[in-house]
Amino acid sequence: MTSQDSSVTTPKSNILVLGATGGTGRLIVRDALARGHHVTALVRSPDKAGDLQGAQLIVGDARDEATLRKALKGQDVVISSLGTSLSPFREVTTLSTSTRALVKAMEAENVARLVAITGIGAGDSRGHGGFVYDRLILPLLLRNVYADKNRQEAIIRDSGLDWVIVRPAMLNDKPGGQTVRALTDLTGFHGGTIARADVARFAVDQVSDDSFLRRSPLITW
Repeated sequence: MTSQDSSVTTPKSNILVLGATGGTGRLIVRDALARGHHVTALVRSPDKAGDLQGAQLIVGDARDEATLRKALKGQDVVISSLGTSLSPFREVTTLSTSTRALVKAMEAENVARLVAITGIGAGDSRGHGGFVYDRLILPLLLRNVYADKNRQEAIIRDSGLDWVIVRPAMLNDKPGGQTVRALTDLTGFHGGTIARADVARFAVDQVSDDSFLRRSPLITW
């Protein structure tokens, strides 16, 4: 178990954020800009990006490799907080398709560092979300989403990138600012919650912190 210090001083980087108009993505953009990083946000709809002041916007589809290569020009790191809607009855492929295109584009543009946010229930964190989440929410509502998150994680792990996969516990919209526990040994852990703001802070910390390089910490309060 490791606690992450939000006061980490990092050199300034050029960061491409995917999923920047989502609940966590907006906070990632805000946190990165507050630290003095230069942020580029790839968005599908500029109408949804009105509150991303200070970030350079590129309009396009994260599943398109050519668009990604354009957005990656001059970048040092990618933070992906891509999400997808609930799909209990239909197969989900958005996350894996986007990530496969992203890995190819990053390799082509020689951008090595990727911080990708998935969630509790992905990979070997399955079974650690607590009774209701593990027995009801994940199998009934999130089964197809997490099947795609697993494919997404596998694509990242099989790449030659310098990756960190971040798996947040159950998200809430509290102000944040609490100490974040980053767990790589989940023995005896079940449940947990964390604010989106603290997920964003932790993700931006990984821009230059190698503590979890090529690892998949589950983060919680």
